[in-house]
Amino acid sequence: MLINAVSKIFHVSCTEKHIFSVIVKSFSKQDRLFKNSRSMALNANDLKVEYKPLYKPPLQELADVLNQNLTYNFAEVHAEVVDCPDLRKEPFTLASEGLGGNPRVVEIGGVPYLAPIAQLNKVYDLKDIERFSGLKSAFIVGAGAGPHPYAGVNCEGIINMNVKDGKVEQQTRISKVVPSDGSQVQEILPNSETRIALLANLFYSEGKPGKVLKVHVKKRIGSDDFVTSIRETLAKRYFDDKIIGLGGTFLLKEGKAKQHVMPAFSKTPLNSGKDIDNWLKFYNMSAPLIAVGTLETGDPGLDLRVQHFHSFSHHGEAGHYHIDTTPETVEYLGFFNIGEYVYRVDAPAVSHSFGRD
Repeated sequence: MLINAVSKIFHVSCTEKHIFSVIVKSFSKQDRLFKNSRSMALNANDLKVEYKPLYKPPLQELADVLNQNLTYNFAEVHAEVVDCPDLRKEPFTLASEGLGGNPRVVEIGGVPYLAPIAQLNKVYDLKDIERFSGLKSAFIVGAGAGPHPYAGVNCEGIINMNVKDGKVEQQTRISKVVPSDGSQVQEILPNSETRIALLANLFYSEGKPGKVLKVHVKKRIGSDDFVTSIRETLAKRYFDDKIIGLGGTFLLKEGKAKQHVMPAFSKTPLNSGKDIDNWLKFYNMSAPLIAVGTLETGDPGLDLRVQHFHSFSHHGEAGHYHIDTTPETVEYLGFFNIGEYVYRVDAPAVSHSFGRD
């Protein structure tokens, strides 16, 4: 009965219901005991928070730049400014209808908290939205590490939630590796679980309807993934004191994508990008995939990860997006908004540049 109730509330498919029903059996007793532990999140008031304004050109200007230049990577390109569709409806099924209302790009933690050695105390509660973003209520979407104290194991987080007047509507998924066979499973978080760990790249807004940038492309003819192609195209126009930040969602409508899921925390130091790649578990995941995340055209001195998207699905697959693996048939449909500010929360004091792709 509980599984059926969850499926009705959170658009959970039959496949997801099956995965949810067997997930506890898939993990060891030790993992389940770990899952039941309730380690506290870091006190938001103790965290260093910096923010800077971002450049905000007209959305139509961005559409023009993409229409003129994104053809280096895709055979068909159509970018335009539209009224945001209701993102609560299929195929996106997000927690709020739009991306408008005081939009901000927020980065929490960073890869140096994962590698070389994972700092397991780096757990953050996204209910602390005012401290993290300057907003009292927010629609939050993006990519990060999921709450390992809840999951019982390291995991990916596909953040998709509303926080309003202290009340949470949680539609975040997590994706984790089953230790026994290396398969990947997805589950949805309950309203009572609002934490992330280690790192996250998030887009905060009030979830209001309004104008957004629509990007629709087909057939990849270049070597760049969808996110990189948008970011690098815009970065040639907006840099130095004109850095822009975008956040939102895109749908992999057709094709498959290379995605990774983090396995159990490494017992040995991860000292390079190669070490991280050898540790990660990679999968070829099928459309439709619903991705959320952020990108920036540069770093205004805040040690940013300039692009990061995770995707979930209603057929049980979820992970960190890298690139499509079916360039001839791939089709993407994205809706994005411009952040007015970038907030940097708990940036690592000692940093490095690997592991950010």
